[in-house]
Amino acid sequence: MNKKGMFARMAVGLVGGVILLGSAGAAVAATIEDDDVTVNVEIEALEPVGALTMSVAASSTSLSEGATETDGTRVFTGDLPTVTVSDDRAEVPEGVYWYVTGQSSDFVSGVNTISAGHLGWLPNLITPAEDGEVAAGDEVVTVLDEATQGGGTPSANNVGLESEELLALVVTDSGDVRATGTWQADAGLTLKTPSTQAAGAYAATLTLTLWEE
Repeated sequence: MNKKGMFARMAVGLVGGVILLGSAGAAVAATIEDDDVTVNVEIEALEPVGALTMSVAASSTSLSEGATETDGTRVFTGDLPTVTVSDDRAEVPEGVYWYVTGQSSDFVSGVNTISAGHLGWLPNLITPAEDGEVAAGDEVVTVLDEATQGGGTPSANNVGLESEELLALVVTDSGDVRATGTWQADAGLTLKTPSTQAAGAYAATLTLTLWEE
């Protein structure tokens, strides 16, 4: 038997045991004291890179009675305050476009109502669209009118503003047209009621929404 080799292996084992015991002792060290350090950093505001925004020139408008077109119908007209859309972003995402829609609530006066379908509009683009980048929406007439577009089909336009209808839109990818710009649009408003509609001061809310897709 090679006793020197056996003793050498035993010595290695003892050394290894000492090493392991030493490691185990370090793992149970006790906390003597601790303290806190406050870390401060000041992050400066980024320079504005622009935004796509919409504003409306006034918060209300009034309709006035005009000439009656047909027997049994009363007509009231007015103008939508100017709607301005501005896009001053440094970069416009590719493949996106924006558009503005309008939707009216019912007119209410006390217990009397006139449904939103009795209010129509004719959108008008005020800002010249030299490159055809923006277009006005189509006319929407009232439920008391004959359709002027899509008559006899689900796309007939004699529905009034009960649902969202288009005021204006970018007709191509806004990133390909121009990255910045300001456009304005308004609309002629027409309310038609039966001549038997109860008298009163009626009010409705016309909600304008700027979308981007």
